[in-house]
Amino acid sequence: MSNTIYIGYDFKVTPLQSGVEILIAELGYAGFESFVETDMGVTAYIQKDEWHESILDDIQILNSNEFKISYEFKEIEQINWNVEWERSFTPIVVNDLVTVRAPFHEKTKTKYDIIIEPKMSFGTGHHETTHMMIEHILKTDFNNKSVLDMGCGTGVLAILAEMKGAANVDAIDIDNWCYINSLENVERNNCELVHVYEGDASLLNDKHYDVIIANINRNILLNDLSTYVNCLNDSAIMFLSGFYKDDISIIEESCNKLGLSHVETIEKNHWVALKFIN
Repeated sequence: MSNTIYIGYDFKVTPLQSGVEILIAELGYAGFESFVETDMGVTAYIQKDEWHESILDDIQILNSNEFKISYEFKEIEQINWNVEWERSFTPIVVNDLVTVRAPFHEKTKTKYDIIIEPKMSFGTGHHETTHMMIEHILKTDFNNKSVLDMGCGTGVLAILAEMKGAANVDAIDIDNWCYINSLENVERNNCELVHVYEGDASLLNDKHYDVIIANINRNILLNDLSTYVNCLNDSAIMFLSGFYKDDISIIEESCNKLGLSHVETIEKNHWVALKFIN
């Protein structure tokens, strides 16, 4: 049981299905660490030390005419995260090939069985962006490829890349909790070729990759794109996600200026994952 003080937001969302998914993603990028879906919406948690009064100012869905969202929040001293996750985290299956599950779920018969202890990290596979990135990975040859998973979250995409035959995978996240959680999940899935680092794009000096996976958000992607491109080997692939369909044009324009060509889009509930080649 942790003594860390949290702020808990109880959101009521209409319509529920797509609204909760979008809200969770935006809150995750804003610094919220854990989410428990409810019958009416979602409860989101953030450490009090990370909270500020304007924490919701950049949550776009709260100002959308497509959704009706109300909320209340309060201070919470102790949370048993294992109980919260066991109550809310269900396995996901992607294309009948990949299962992402927690240790307390039974082993599955899919080709790729990934065990993730999600705790408070973002990237369990439930959100569209992670789900779509898994779809891209499934369609791509990773044999003997060098791979970067930028903004790795729980490490799920890096783990799948190794399972698909990658020769070397660097997994990087700026958040200390994600870094620690990825280390744990890499070990949990017996990965020997995934190397986890805490930091940002400044760690990429003199690095080169055949495949770059970056599931972050629009602003960080736009800021760091040139760094990613400088790390690409010839005939390399880059997958980008963490943004909406409406953002495709600005992402595509920036990539084109850097010599990349947009060749494929996967879309789910307003979110997209794009494939680029050089």
